[in-house]
Amino acid sequence: MAVVIKNTEEIEGMRIAGRLASEVLDFITPFVKPGVSTGQLDKLCHDYMINVQQSIPAPLNYAPPGYSPFPKSICTSVNHQVCHGIPGERILKTGDIVNLDVTVIKNGFHGDTSRMFLVGECSIAARRLCEVTYQCMWAGIRKVRPGAQLGDLGASIQQLAESSGYSIVREFCGHGIGRRFHEDPQILHYGKAGTGITLVPGMIFTVEPMINAGRRDIRELADGWTIVTKDHSLSAQWEHTVLVTDSGFEILTRSAGSPLEPVL
Repeated sequence: MAVVIKNTEEIEGMRIAGRLASEVLDFITPFVKPGVSTGQLDKLCHDYMINVQQSIPAPLNYAPPGYSPFPKSICTSVNHQVCHGIPGERILKTGDIVNLDVTVIKNGFHGDTSRMFLVGECSIAARRLCEVTYQCMWAGIRKVRPGAQLGDLGASIQQLAESSGYSIVREFCGHGIGRRFHEDPQILHYGKAGTGITLVPGMIFTVEPMINAGRRDIRELADGWTIVTKDHSLSAQWEHTVLVTDSGFEILTRSAGSPLEPVL
C-alpha cells in the first residue's frame, strides 16, 4: 500500500484546498431550501469555485476506470440516495435531506468535504439520522493520532452507528487524498480495533461514513453513478479531510460556517 506522507509544503497546500472546499458549502447553505433544484445548487457552486475561488471542481468529468465521466461539479444525494447523486432537475421539497459533496482542486491539491442539509421542517427520524451520522464521523476522527490503527476508526464508527439502530454502507469508504483525488489508504467505516495500518504524521485522508436508517444493502442506478439504498430507507453522510499530526489530528476542511464539533 503506497501511502503518500505529505511534507510541510504539501500540508499547507492541502490546508488551502480543504478550507476552500468547506467555504463552498458555507456559500451554498442559504440556497438549500424548498423549491431549488439540485442543478441550480450545482451551478451556483460551480460558478463560485471557478469565478470567486479560481479553483477547479474535481468531480466535473472525473472518470475512474469503469465509469463514464461525472457530468457535474458537485454531488447531490437526496433522501435514500447514498452518494454520487448527479445534480439535475429534481426540486427539493420540505422534509427532504440532502448531502452536498464538494471537492475542489487548488494549486494541484484536493480538498474534499460534505455536509447534510435539512430542507425546511424535517421529521424527527430524518433529523436524528443526520445528527447520529455526524457523531459517527467525529467518533472516527477522534481516534486519529500517531500510533493508532485504521481499524480503531472503523470500530468506533461502527459501534456508535449500530448501537443507534443504523447500518453502515460497506461498499464505499474514505480515502487518502492529496495531489490525487483518491489515494491509499482506504478508510473503512467499520472494523475491529487494533487492526489495519498504523497512522503516522503527514498522512491525510477523508473520514466519510455513509449511514442508513434501514438495511445496509445498496444498488447503483442506471446513470452509472447514483447509489441508493435497496430498501429506500434514508441515508446520510458527512465528510472531513483529516491530517495526522505529531500529537493527534487537524481538520483541513474547516471554515467559518462549519458545524461545531459534537459533544459525544
